[in-house]
Amino acid sequence: MPYVNIKITDEGVTAEQKKQLIEGATQLLVDVLNKNPATTVVVIDEVNTDNWGVAGEVITERRKQGK
Repeated sequence: MPYVNIKITDEGVTAEQKKQLIEGATQLLVDVLNKNPATTVVVIDEVNTDNWGVAGEVITERRKQGK
């Protein structure tokens, strides 16, 4: 049973976009590894930008700076 965990920042991702991520990740495992989509699990974790950092900076602050 494949398990895919997608982590994204919580910046307005729509239900439709999440649906597309789940469908796309599932299809990728079907196409590449011949996995059964009925037993493929995809979980999306939305992380607050205060809890996500890049290059030593908190994403919330980077967004304020236009990065």
